[in-house]
Amino acid sequence: MSANPRHRVVVVGGGFGGLPAARLLAGTDVDVTLIDRRNHHLFQPLLYQVATGIMSPGEISPVLRHMLRRHQNVEVVLSRVTGFDLEARVVHTASIPGEGCDYPYDSLIVAAGAGQSYFGHDEYALIAPGMKTIDDAMELRRRVLGALELAETRTDTEQQRFFMTFAIVGAGPTGVELAGQIRELAYRSLTKDFRHIDSAQVRVILLDGGKEPLANFGDRLSERAAKELGKMGVELRMGLRVVGVDALGVDTESADGEKGRVECGTTIWAAGVQASPLAGLLAEATGAETDRAGRIAVLPDLTLPGHPEVFAVGDMATLNNLPGVCEVAMQGGLHAANTIKRRLKGRDSVPFKYRDLGSAAAIGRFKAIVSVRGLRLSGFPGWVVWLFVHLAFLNGFGHRLAALWRWGTSMIGTARPERVFSVGHTGGDLSLPDDVKEKVMPKPFPIFDSDERLLDRLGRQDATEHPPTSGETTDEHPSGPA
Repeated sequence: MSANPRHRVVVVGGGFGGLPAARLLAGTDVDVTLIDRRNHHLFQPLLYQVATGIMSPGEISPVLRHMLRRHQNVEVVLSRVTGFDLEARVVHTASIPGEGCDYPYDSLIVAAGAGQSYFGHDEYALIAPGMKTIDDAMELRRRVLGALELAETRTDTEQQRFFMTFAIVGAGPTGVELAGQIRELAYRSLTKDFRHIDSAQVRVILLDGGKEPLANFGDRLSERAAKELGKMGVELRMGLRVVGVDALGVDTESADGEKGRVECGTTIWAAGVQASPLAGLLAEATGAETDRAGRIAVLPDLTLPGHPEVFAVGDMATLNNLPGVCEVAMQGGLHAANTIKRRLKGRDSVPFKYRDLGSAAAIGRFKAIVSVRGLRLSGFPGWVVWLFVHLAFLNGFGHRLAALWRWGTSMIGTARPERVFSVGHTGGDLSLPDDVKEKVMPKPFPIFDSDERLLDRLGRQDATEHPPTSGETTDEHPSGPA
């Protein structure tokens, strides 16, 4: 204990693990500091609906300060954690380059989550983005809708087919939900928007090395998911491992070594996760082991070896092969906070016990797959359960009402109101002078910039007749093909 009469708790991460912990400790006789490099809590399970135009970013990402504004013992700090001194019990952060700030603690809860994993091929990320953040979802929106805009401007049918073909790597919940929504966006919402293409002809190809989509839901539900996706026009390519990604498509390999190729204008990566680098820092400091995904092995009460005051929860931690889902993170954060409260009352900590609340994935309009405590549902009954589960986990009454309205207009009707995107790559369409914009913004067309002859390789007939300048490329085309 420090000289400070009040116990100091530092929570790293405002996601599904950190926010419940901070809320549970709010109003108690402790001082809580919540540190996150983003100012919002993100409801990740609905990111795909932001990417496909159903919901706005703000409807699934309430601001942390606003959510905790009534709790005077909780302070929110927008900063990036750079390291830990476990012996001195200090968290190191940096919010301004070259300047750091330290936050002492008596108890530490680290819930930093996980990012996308490309299984040792980070070079795929330029062409095949994942979906873990709001910016990722907005980038996917730009690429999906922008690919259709590019197809609309092409006169060559081969190029139109190329830009209207989407490959999604990974047939877990994220990949399945994205595949279904892209198809529904194309054949329900956009059919009257274009003049030179038929959006209903959009191809969505779902690739996975497993035998069926949503394998964790069991064989029966996986079969139902496959049938529903097939009815929606999603092309399932199961049993194929992606072994290469480039600007023109993906290379595949089957279990028996047969090579294949899928040509597409847009590739989306929905396979694999990698724990936050903070898990590695904690493992190095404590001697704890990490698994292949970089997750740190924790003790049964979610603490670290030799440091009972330090908790690691959620996707960055591994214990008893628990799945990397939001329920595990939420229950882990609550367990850590409850353990701190128990200790302050002089009571011993207890092992973490996970209560499986089931799994749910929405395939499409009024269609979902649900597995809850032995109950297996699909179709409309599954969608009703999915709806109430997601409403229960969304933060804020206003966000729940907004979600109901969005789902009603997009599923009963055909509206996709959140389809705004700009010519800018992730980073936005900033109102800056061109020379300043080059320094601030990423390249708007990274694939074209890395391969100036890309369209020639697609068989473009007029590539030499009207060669665009770099400035014309940005103005004329609202999106890149990646």
